[in-house]
Amino acid sequence: MGKRFWLGALAVFVVMEILMFLVDGIILAGAYAQVNVWRPDMMSLMWIYHVLDLVTAFFFTLVFSKGYENKGVMEGVRYGFYVGVWLSSGMAYGTYAMIEIPYSLALQWFIYGIIEYMIAGAVLAMVYKGITPKPTPAH
Repeated sequence: MGKRFWLGALAVFVVMEILMFLVDGIILAGAYAQVNVWRPDMMSLMWIYHVLDLVTAFFFTLVFSKGYENKGVMEGVRYGFYVGVWLSSGMAYGTYAMIEIPYSLALQWFIYGIIEYMIAGAVLAMVYKGITPKPTPAH
């Protein structure tokens, strides 16, 4: 894990933090105000989300770096789409199945989650741009 890896992980973390603020703090603020399922001490536990973003940025970058093919920004967008569908479907619809929230909120979590991962993937591909991938040994 070289300099490019850590730079990529940092860039993904920053992008995820910004997008979390925009999506959850601004875009979905009205929807959140309409549901009453939140913990009373939720704001004191928000630090957990920042730790989760750190862990996610690390593993998002790690997996990308293992399969990097130097195919440009669209490689990152595709990677982000795949990861976004995978992780956002479980988060959005798993929460919908367990907690009484409107379906529209679950759908928005799913869609915005995919978009967030696609943006993070694009940023990561830009950080990795120009690196020649290591050849995979033949088995």
